[in-house]
Amino acid sequence: MSAYLIADVNVENADSYAEYRRQVLPLIERHSGKFIVRGGAHETLEGDWRPARLVIIEFPSMAVLKQWYGSPEYKKLIDLRQDASSGSLVAVEGA
Repeated sequence: MSAYLIADVNVENADSYAEYRRQVLPLIERHSGKFIVRGGAHETLEGDWRPARLVIIEFPSMAVLKQWYGSPEYKKLIDLRQDASSGSLVAVEGA
């Protein structure tokens, strides 16, 4: 069953975030992940949620998503992402 990483990101340092994006793409691909949404236009239809930048990444399974997130290579990028942005990440299994 596919799993999805959903991120609501507020970019605070565009240059550093661009470097994070450059480095994270090969790691996502190495774990068979693919971007479904990468910061496109969005509109809140109900509720109070006002996401800044939405990112959705599909992985083959929750286990693979967690392997990517917990990998030593990605752990090195977490500090770069957190220094360049703030936000929330959620992992969810697909239907």
